This record gives sequence, C-alpha cells and structure tokens, in this order.
Amino acid sequence: MEKGASESSPLDCARCGKPASLQCPKCAQLKLPREAAAFCSQDCFKAAWASHKSVHTKVYSLTSQLSQEGWKYCLKKGRTRTMELPRFDWTGPLRPFPISKMRLVPDGIEKPDWALDGIPKIEPDSDLQKRVEIKTPEQIERMRETCRIAREVLDAGARIIKPGITTDEIDRVIHEETIARGGYPSPLNYHFFPKSCCTSVNEVICHGIPDARKLEDGDIVNIDVTVYYKGVHGDLNDTYFVGNVDEASKQLVRCTYECLEKAIAIVKPGVRFREVGEVISRHASMSGLSVVKSYCGHGIGELFHCAPNIPHYSRLWRDRLWPDEWTAVTADGKRSAQFEHTLLVTESGVEVLTARLPSSPDVYPWLKPASANSK
Repeated sequence: MEKGASESSPLDCARCGKPASLQCPKCAQLKLPREAAAFCSQDCFKAAWASHKSVHTKVYSLTSQLSQEGWKYCLKKGRTRTMELPRFDWTGPLRPFPISKMRLVPDGIEKPDWALDGIPKIEPDSDLQKRVEIKTPEQIERMRETCRIAREVLDAGARIIKPGITTDEIDRVIHEETIARGGYPSPLNYHFFPKSCCTSVNEVICHGIPDARKLEDGDIVNIDVTVYYKGVHGDLNDTYFVGNVDEASKQLVRCTYECLEKAIAIVKPGVRFREVGEVISRHASMSGLSVVKSYCGHGIGELFHCAPNIPHYSRLWRDRLWPDEWTAVTADGKRSAQFEHTLLVTESGVEVLTARLPSSPDVYPWLKPASANSK
C-alpha cells in the first residue's frame, strides 16, 4: 500500500468508512480517483481485495478497447494526443477520458475557413472585432434559419442524456443531426478543437471536450452547440440534469437559467452592456452563488466570434484550464452551470433566435404550468 491521502484532504476507507491514509498501488498506477482507492489499513485492503480488484480489470478492458479504436487523451488544443492521462492538480473529482478520432463532414456541405487546417483566417483580422455590425434583413433571415437548426440539434442531443451515455455519444448525435440539416458544426477544428460540440460536466465551466466518460446519476452536463449554415453561425447552450440530481445542483441550474432570462428581459436599444452583467450578478449573489468571470457573451453572424463582448459580471474571478488548454474548470472544484442564446436586438426589444421550440424536450420542472407542478 502507498501513502495516498494528505492531511488537508482526508479520505474515507473504501471498505469501512474510517479515515484512510493508504492507497491501492495499482489504482495509483492507473491514476484512478483516490476516493475509490483509499483504505484505513492493510487488513481492510486485503479484506476488500476480492471485490476491489475488479476495478482494475474494468479499466484495463476500457483502455484496451479504446486503444484499438484509436482513442487518446487530448492535449494542447488538439495538436498533441497521448495514451497517458496527463499529470495535473485536478480541482475536482472529474477527470478527462480518451477521445475518439475527429468526425468527418461530407464534401457537399459549406465549411468555415478553419475546417481543414484548424486556423480561422477571416475572423481574427476582421474590423467586426472592433465595431458592432448592424445586420441586414437578409442576414437576419439567414440567422433565424440557422439558429432554429441549432436549437433542433441541441434538443436532439438533450434527448439521449441519461446515466451511462458518454459525452462522445452526445457529440455523435450533435454531429449527425447538424450534417443531416446541411450544416457544419462550428466548433469542429476551430483552433484545433477536436469535436463538434462542447460538453461541460459538473465543475467544468465551458469548452469541455466530449470523451469516453459515461455520465453518472447525479451529474449535470452543459451541451454547447453552434451551427454554420448559409454562411452564418447560430450559437446556444443548455445545462441538463442526469438522473437524480441533488438539491444544490437543481438550485444552481435553475438560478443560472433565471439569470439569463432576467438579462434577456432588459435587452433593448440604449441598454448599456454593463447593465446585463449587473442583472446577472445581482440575481446570482441573491441566491448564494457566484458568477464565473473569465468568459463572456459575444457577437455572432458570419463570424463565429466578434464584437460586442458582453460581460455578465462586475468583477474579475478565477478559473483553471486543464492540460488540453480548452477545458475550463472552477478553481474550487464546485459545480458550474451555463445557458446561452443568440439574441437579435430589435427596435423595441429583443428576439431570442435560439428560443425553445414546442418540440423541445420537457426537462426543466420550473417551466411546467403551476397546476402540473402541484400534482
């Protein structure tokens, strides 16, 4: 047995629940979470060995299968891949799993300029990074169509969420549903991002990479979808419950949903960008939550990202990046939730281009009529 628990983060014995300071050496070699590999004594470890060793077999089986299929861990924004889990001071329980090969897009589908080599050419130097574009009626119609497709695609991914489904399976559905509608999944190969959507689980704030990890009962998962169609992008994301979720996570997701709704409610010509962040920060803090400050809303259209940047906060905060240089996680390992819409500012207010459809899956209890909730 190896010393595996520190005084600052005590663990419980996986067999009897007593304070544990020893770790299964094979689990340490396989880089499995310490929580499942900690024991209080050699006697407890020996008594648990008959059942505990099956954990190693399952890991070997998964690793062998993924190795044969070409799955590897993602490092350095997709440019480097390895069979070994990277060494990192993980902030929470979540770990990266290997990812599958990049999915293909048929030749007949219109593609953005990063599709082949991973490098956006027009976007970085566009003057729309410095000025806000007023969309033409023709652009707006294309945006409406693309955003509706993006909503349909996200809803398709949401429908398969359940314990045991991998985030890679979600990515497959998002990819196939996008292609079926004649669109290109905008994240695919954008600055070398290796997948067609982002799936951010539990403590992941955003830009999580779909992989071989199976969703577990009690998880929360955000799916972020952007579709490129008829020369414009439509972007949205929702956070979903996986099975039976604890009350704290339910409150986190509901409050996050409400933050976006309250922000949308004030959008109209003349509203200052900072007022959006003030509304969001106020509602989050009143619910005992904090706002992640390292990422913000953005303009969109013929460019994936452009002006204006819309802060949803009033002060800076901290987060951390995994070694893949994409996955942003909370510094304290606590859970994070996010919702996002593409909005069109109109003469009198706002139009939510990625709004839920009558066919959207019924997954949020607070959206049900009061009479239904009382039954």
